Amino acid sequence: MWDYTKKVMEHYENPRNVGAIKDADAVGEVGSIVCGDALKLTLRIDDGKIKDAKFKTFGCGSAIAAASALTEMIKGKSLEEAAKITNQDIAEYLGGLPTEKMHCSVMGQEALEAAIADFKGIKLEAHEEDEGEVVCKCFGVTDTKIKRVALANNLHTVEEITNYTKAGGGCGACIPRIEDLLEEAWRGETERRTAGTRLTTVQKIKKIEEVLTEEVRPILKRDGGDVELVDLADNRVVVRLMGMCHGCMASDLTLKGLIQDKLRELIDPTLEVVEDEST
Repeated sequence: MWDYTKKVMEHYENPRNVGAIKDADAVGEVGSIVCGDALKLTLRIDDGKIKDAKFKTFGCGSAIAAASALTEMIKGKSLEEAAKITNQDIAEYLGGLPTEKMHCSVMGQEALEAAIADFKGIKLEAHEEDEGEVVCKCFGVTDTKIKRVALANNLHTVEEITNYTKAGGGCGACIPRIEDLLEEAWRGETERRTAGTRLTTVQKIKKIEEVLTEEVRPILKRDGGDVELVDLADNRVVVRLMGMCHGCMASDLTLKGLIQDKLRELIDPTLEVVEDEST
């Protein structure tokens, strides 16, 4: 029997903000009823702040508690503040979750990310697990998701992956493949970190320009925005937001949630992106 905190039981027995907001400003849907868990998050956003949040979920008591806690955590926050909430934050808000139920907090974080992306009119590209190779057929979990969650939560064993994604928790046929993916993920992370520190300043600037041009600008231009590299000092990347992005209330989300994440993913995980303050 799992040991639940009093706060988990409270949010399970008396969940907050259940339902759906009519004509919501943002909607985030993750999971699948077929695979056992699904969550729909709807938001009312005004002047860059989340004024209301409601959820509907199909899942266990931990899924209900995590979704309930998430809606309480984000109400009144700006989009930039909400975007920084992680699955670990959700679990800590509840006083902890059993390790076997951490996938419920991951689902909450992903629903929030999807809702914020929906509000910005951006096709969520950060988590492309639906396009990857389905490794766990019991729960529909792909190789991309397994690697992403492993790196984000410092997971190194199959048991940990099962707790956070459910992969490997069914028939078990995928366990050898999960072990291989964990090895690949951490080997690749080590290589990326090493490569990032070996680049010269000129090489790093060139790589940053390539990522901005190929990965970031196409997304920003869909909303009439743009970005340009201003300076690079050590690992501090200074950029200028232009067009509709300049002065936008969600600019911090663009800087950290899009540009910084992409540069860290593709070049160097120690890079920090800041906005040029000279204009």
